Amino acid sequence: METQLEKEYVKGGEFLITDPTTTEVFTPEDFNDEHKMIGETTREFVDNEVAPQLPAMEQHAWEVARDLVHKGGELGLLGATIPEEYGGLGLDQTTGVVIAEMMGRAGGFGTTFGAQTSIGLLPILYFGSEELKKTWIPKIVSGEVVTAYCLTESGSGSDALGAKTNAKLSEDGTTYTLNGEKMFISNGSFSDVYIVFAKVDGEKEKFSAFVVERSENCRPGNEEHKMGIKSSSTTPLILSDCKIPATNLIGNVGDGAKIAFNILNVGRFKLGASVTGGAKLAIHEAVRYANERQQFNKPISSFGAIKHKLAEMAIRTWVSESITYRTVGMIDALIGDGASSEKKLQSIEEYAVESSINKVACSEALDYVVDEMVQIYGGYGYSADYPAEKAYRDSRINRIFEGTNEINRMLIPGQLMKRAMKGKIGLLQAAKALQDEILNPQMSFDEDTSLLAAETKLAQNAKKIALMVLGTAAQKYMMALSEQQEILMNSADIIMDAYQMETAILRAKKQAEAKGEEAAARQIDMASVFCNDAIQRIEAKAKNTIAAMSEGDEGRTLLVALKRYTKNNSPINTIAARQRIAEVLIQANTYVF
Repeated sequence: METQLEKEYVKGGEFLITDPTTTEVFTPEDFNDEHKMIGETTREFVDNEVAPQLPAMEQHAWEVARDLVHKGGELGLLGATIPEEYGGLGLDQTTGVVIAEMMGRAGGFGTTFGAQTSIGLLPILYFGSEELKKTWIPKIVSGEVVTAYCLTESGSGSDALGAKTNAKLSEDGTTYTLNGEKMFISNGSFSDVYIVFAKVDGEKEKFSAFVVERSENCRPGNEEHKMGIKSSSTTPLILSDCKIPATNLIGNVGDGAKIAFNILNVGRFKLGASVTGGAKLAIHEAVRYANERQQFNKPISSFGAIKHKLAEMAIRTWVSESITYRTVGMIDALIGDGASSEKKLQSIEEYAVESSINKVACSEALDYVVDEMVQIYGGYGYSADYPAEKAYRDSRINRIFEGTNEINRMLIPGQLMKRAMKGKIGLLQAAKALQDEILNPQMSFDEDTSLLAAETKLAQNAKKIALMVLGTAAQKYMMALSEQQEILMNSADIIMDAYQMETAILRAKKQAEAKGEEAAARQIDMASVFCNDAIQRIEAKAKNTIAAMSEGDEGRTLLVALKRYTKNNSPINTIAARQRIAEVLIQANTYVF
C-alpha cells in the first residue's frame, strides 16, 4: 500500500491530542437524501421481508436465506459501496454503514448479510487480481453467489497465524492443494465460494488467502448448535486434497495477515453500526412493553426505576450511533471522490483505532441494552415467546466477532503507540507537554459559560488522563508494554470513554447550533449524563492503573493530577435528566433520538 494520503486530514488516533469543532464531525443529522432513502429501503426490506422469515431460518431453512440474499442484491444493498464496474452502486462508506445499521434489526440474518457484503467479499475487491474481481464480485453483489470467510480454526482464534490449514503448490505451478479444517464459518452450509486462509508449505511467513469453490473436497460440516444468531448458518469447512487454480491466490503469497487484519477493520466499524440498529429495535420493543404492562394499576413506564433503565439504554445507544458516524465520516472525508480501491482501504486502515473503539463500545452498549430489556420484561423476558429472549441471545456474539473485545482493547493503545513511534501522530510530544503541566500546574480561572462548557472541560481532561496513563505505561514497560494486558485494557477503557465523551458533546452542540438549544435539549441531556458518569469510570480505572504502575513520589504526583483532572465543579442532576429523556421515549412509544 504505497499510495500517499495527500491532503490535510484528521489523522487516526489524533482525537486524543486535538480539539475538533462541530463542523469537523459527521453526525446522522448530516445524512443526505440518498443516505435517508437507502436507509428506509433497507429498513422496509428487513421489517417486511426478513423479519417474518426469521423463525423459518432459525429452523435452518437456508433456501429462504439464499432467497433473501438474492432479494438484497436486487435492491442494490449487497453492492452499495462496490465500484460500478463490478456491478455495485459505487456509493460512499457512510451508505454502507447506514445499511449495516438497519441490518442490525435482522437478527441472525444480519450475520448472513455481513459475511456476504464485507468479510466474504472485500478481500477479493481490495487484494484480488482483476480476473478474480471480474469473475466473482458481480455474482456476489447480485446475490447469485453466496460467499463466506474462513480464518478461524479449532486451535487458532485470536492467534490467526497459528492456523494449520496447508496449501501446497504443484510442481508445474498451476494448482494449489489445500488440506485442513476451518471453524465457525458464517454462511458455511449454503455458500458457493469461500475465502480461505492457509499456510503455503505450512510456513507462517507464507500465510495466504485463496478463493475456493465449494466441491466434494471443499465442503461444510454439520451446523453448530449455537446460543444465538440461530437464523444464520455456522459450520466447519473441511478441505481434503482440494485442488484450486494457482490464479485463485488473493494477492501474493504471504499477504494473508495483511488481508485478514485490514478486512477486519471494515468489519469492526460496520459492526458498531449493526449493533446500534439492534439496540434501537430493542429499545422500541422495551418502551412499548413498559407502556402496556400494568402493575399497581398503572403502566410500569411510570415508575422511576424503569425510566432510569429506558433513559440509560437510550443514552448508550445514542452515543454508540454518534461514534459510529463520526468514524465513518472521517473515513469518507479522507477517501474523497473517485478514489481507487487501494486508497479506500488505506483510508479505512488509517482509522483502525477508532474502528476498534466502535466495535468494543457499541457491542457492549448493545449487551447492556438487551440485558435491561429482559429486566423490563421481567419473567416474560426469559420466555422465547417474547422478543427480549432472542435479542439477549443474539447480542452476545458481537463481543467475539471481528476480534474479541479483549483483543481490540489491547489493539487500541498498542496501535496508538505504534503510530506515535512512527511519527504519524504527535502523541509523544503531547505526552511530554502534559508531563510538564503535571509537574508545574497552573491556576485556572476558566469562566466559560457556553453550552456544555463543563462537559467539554471534562472531555479534554479525560484525554489528558488517557495520555498520562498511556505515557506512564510506555515509560515503565517500554518494549514489554504489549505483555501488560491489564494495563492496556484499562488504558483502552479510558481512551474509549474519552472518545465517546467528546463525540457526544460535539453532536449535541452541533444540533443546538443548527436548531437551537430547546430543540436539542434531550441530546444535551444525554451528552451531560454520559460525561458525568464517564468521568467517574475514568477516575476509577486510572486510579487502579496508576497504583499498579507507580509508587512513591511519582505515584502521588500522578494521583494528585488525576484528582485535579476529574474534579467536576458543575455536577448535574442526572435523575432529572434521565427522567426527561425517558419521557420522550414513553410519549413517542419508540426510540426517537
